Amino acid sequence: MSISDKTRKALEKIGLTSYEIRTLTTLLKSGELTASDLNQRSGVPYSKIYEVLGTLEDKGWIGSDDSRPTKYFAKSPSTGIKTTKQRMESDFLQNQNIIINELVPLYEKSGTSEKPDIWVLSGASNIVAKILEMVETCRNEVMIALPEAGEELVKQALPKLRLLHDKGVDITILTSDKMDKESIKAIKRVSTVKNKKGLFGGGIISDKRYVVILLGSEISSANSSDIVAIWADHAGLADFARQYFEYLLKDSKKM
Repeated sequence: MSISDKTRKALEKIGLTSYEIRTLTTLLKSGELTASDLNQRSGVPYSKIYEVLGTLEDKGWIGSDDSRPTKYFAKSPSTGIKTTKQRMESDFLQNQNIIINELVPLYEKSGTSEKPDIWVLSGASNIVAKILEMVETCRNEVMIALPEAGEELVKQALPKLRLLHDKGVDITILTSDKMDKESIKAIKRVSTVKNKKGLFGGGIISDKRYVVILLGSEISSANSSDIVAIWADHAGLADFARQYFEYLLKDSKKM
């Protein structure tokens, strides 16, 4: 059973070896097989087949029965993905704690201070340009809170949002209850849209790192120079903004 190069590379990126991929795809195609059958059908050397089967079973991609000789079978790929994700997250947290516990004290003793990029933007045109730049370069997730009178921003961002949607980027938009129906209808095609009464201010969080926070409710006039926003390339600030965004989503209404 051949799989696309794209899928093969994706499996490799989440930790499967070439032998494991060959064994898994053979089982997906053929059903239950013994180690000997797998050796012949997959081309994985017999000296390696039991080791490969053991790691695949540990990773949650395959199972085995109690027959003699033992037969192996593929589990649902969804199960394999979930088990692998849980394992990777657990390993990451464990490594994170080890790294932080030893390296943070070294960093603090050095006396150096973190210097993230934080800028104050003024004027609607500058703010809109920065937001559109963030949308365009987003890779995984974008969260947007649109204040009152954000229709013009929607019109400008829509082509870029469509492109992100087609690439599989997760888009969530929180709108003011005063947003016009046509704008809401347009963004619903490419994102999850929720509505909140009395939404004040707004902003955008891109890939859990880049953030723009609007300090005010109006962004309708491209000539307005009194609109101010904060842009930051700071994971901590973006995380804080993301938690607040999710707090706002809890009592918002899905459109």
